[in-house]
Amino acid sequence: MTDDDTPQQLQFGWEEWISLPGLGVPAIRAKVDTGARTSALHAFDIETFGPQNKPKVRFTLHPIPGREDLVIPCSATIIDRRDVTSSNGEKENRYVIQTPMNVAGESWPIEITLTNRATMNSRMLLGRQALKDHISIVATDRFMQPELSYDVYHSARMRHAAPERALRVAVLSREDNYSTRRLVEEGEKRGHTVEVIDTTRCYMAINAMAPEVHYDGKRLPRFDAVIPRIGASITPYGAAIVRQFETIGTYSVNGSAGITASRDKLYAHQIMARAKIGMPNTAFAASPRDTHNIIGLVGTAPLIVKLLESTQGKGVVLAETKKAAESVIDAFRGLKANFLVQDFVKEAAGEDIRCLVIAGKVVASMKRTGADGDFRSNLHRGGTAKSVRITKEERDTALRAARAFNLNMAGVDLLRSSAGPKVLEVNSSPGFEGIEKSTAKNIVGKLYEAIEGQVRPAPIRRRKGTASQD
Repeated sequence: MTDDDTPQQLQFGWEEWISLPGLGVPAIRAKVDTGARTSALHAFDIETFGPQNKPKVRFTLHPIPGREDLVIPCSATIIDRRDVTSSNGEKENRYVIQTPMNVAGESWPIEITLTNRATMNSRMLLGRQALKDHISIVATDRFMQPELSYDVYHSARMRHAAPERALRVAVLSREDNYSTRRLVEEGEKRGHTVEVIDTTRCYMAINAMAPEVHYDGKRLPRFDAVIPRIGASITPYGAAIVRQFETIGTYSVNGSAGITASRDKLYAHQIMARAKIGMPNTAFAASPRDTHNIIGLVGTAPLIVKLLESTQGKGVVLAETKKAAESVIDAFRGLKANFLVQDFVKEAAGEDIRCLVIAGKVVASMKRTGADGDFRSNLHRGGTAKSVRITKEERDTALRAARAFNLNMAGVDLLRSSAGPKVLEVNSSPGFEGIEKSTAKNIVGKLYEAIEGQVRPAPIRRRKGTASQD
């Protein structure tokens, strides 16, 4: 209610425009039914989540009849469960939530039951509990209060109207490490429910009408977002699981195509070359007949010989002379291993720059230095890290690299060479420990900010030949 001691008298007809700002519904037509105690809202995909002592419910709704392309995801705290008997005599057990209702500049909390009203002419019913003492009903009229419009759903204002809400987030990870724990900790601190899902224990129901992801014998619920932490050893299967979530319509921080491309070192270098992103001279051959020729394609020793499946610096060899390079290449070829040969950037002096890109911005950067005697700067191999200020050219290069793979979150590794920044790798599952500790920044918090912005409902196009309130 307003702060006035005497609320303004309102008259309602049998149908009125209202808004439910707490659910991100700026305009909806509601039928007034004084015979019902509690209001009812059209909802589907109704699922509970959160702690048992304070359960929440996630649901979606179509506020405009006939426009199923407009989907508004909502979440709210459950205040009750009630048996409700409909007008045709059917009894249904429904979840009850409480949310503010706005009418004519006034606002007051109302209780709402959630049920599928897809077959009803009205997407919402207003019961007695929502009708305060200062409201009188004129059953022969309608729209006695200011009329709203569905136009808001066709504009960017719709995203701004969406409130901050509790999200249900899945972290696809097999490891209980710093990054996974931080994702859970930070998400719960922001009021979200975060569930860690072992990727290898997921399986899929692949069909046209109802694609699903199952886990431990049950269908996984609807998640607002998925954060993939796919290990290199399970990239193909992990990408397939992410692809299944994409098919369902769940937002994934990184898409399956970007994850797959970034893990394939040969394909990744081809993508960067096509995007004209600076990188060390690189050559590839599955089984070269002439070792001397592949070395000549890159340059002169010292050279880097790198297995395509290498991660965290494993399978990466520095050949300091041409003869050593020939020996390493012959050894890899004898093992029938696929490998890249790259020019060694001497001026980098065992250091590289990790730029953490989230939602099209470099949110942090650190300089990594290899352990004594090791040309690799990986922190997993004893390297050290510290915060570093990067140049505009390095920032632009990191952003272009992440964009080339269509990754919303990426760790872009750069070398500082005399010819400008050279991209070594684009990592679709970057770790958070080193960069959070070295930069003292809440990187995971910035990731959740990006997720919260992405899962807001998107405006829909207006259909030709329809009125704004149809």
